[in-house]
Amino acid sequence: MDKDNFAKAQGHWILAQMGKRVLRPGGRELTQKLISSLDVTSNDNIVEFAPGLGYTASLVLNKKPKSYVGVDADSDVVSLLNRKFQGENIKFQLGNATQTGLDDNSKDKVYGEAMLTMHVDHRKSEIIREAHRILRKGGLYAIHELGLMPEDLDDDIKSKVQRDLAMSIRVNARPLTQTEWTSLLENEGFKVNKVETNKMHLLKPKRMIEDEGFFRFLKIRFNILTHPQARKRIVEMKEVFQKHQSKMNAIVIVAEKI
Repeated sequence: MDKDNFAKAQGHWILAQMGKRVLRPGGRELTQKLISSLDVTSNDNIVEFAPGLGYTASLVLNKKPKSYVGVDADSDVVSLLNRKFQGENIKFQLGNATQTGLDDNSKDKVYGEAMLTMHVDHRKSEIIREAHRILRKGGLYAIHELGLMPEDLDDDIKSKVQRDLAMSIRVNARPLTQTEWTSLLENEGFKVNKVETNKMHLLKPKRMIEDEGFFRFLKIRFNILTHPQARKRIVEMKEVFQKHQSKMNAIVIVAEKI
């Protein structure tokens, strides 16, 4: 991953370098609904796939779970988060979400945000299968991802949306409809308990103010204006999001291991 070259860097890293902290498709609102649905307690052993900047990790750790493990494939992320969050039962480890190395049936709750979307469908299934493996029976798995709508969206249009997203954010993004996300989970031994959706307004001013606060929003705007290469990429992303806004949403699904 090239994080320093704005022309090649993945979109979420450019936004992070401009100061954006909330990088989930459904914003702070949908992340908070995910956490609320997981109902984290002091008895829970938690795993997060791809914690990124640690925004959601901070919210979960405020709930004082029994243990927390964040698994990320980026060594810089792991180092950063291990410095940022310290505690006897808190650990960030370098690893792949398809092979975490964690014990079978050892965790109570697993979640991941904006990461399954970035993989082809067979890899999505491998990650879901790993969540199923490490969860105890009755454990919960929650995802917060990019969705497509309506359910009967034409395959050619789906391909066009996916292609445009991949070009703009430099990640092979493959969002799915609610039915397709549900089927992936059910095929790996989960029962869907809850679904929440929100508009995909990641770069709209109203959402950014809601997510970041007014003064941080101004700081982000200033950073974008003073970094021409980053501004060019962000404008490209915004244009793609705007072009396909009627066909995209954000979705949270909470499923139970059966």
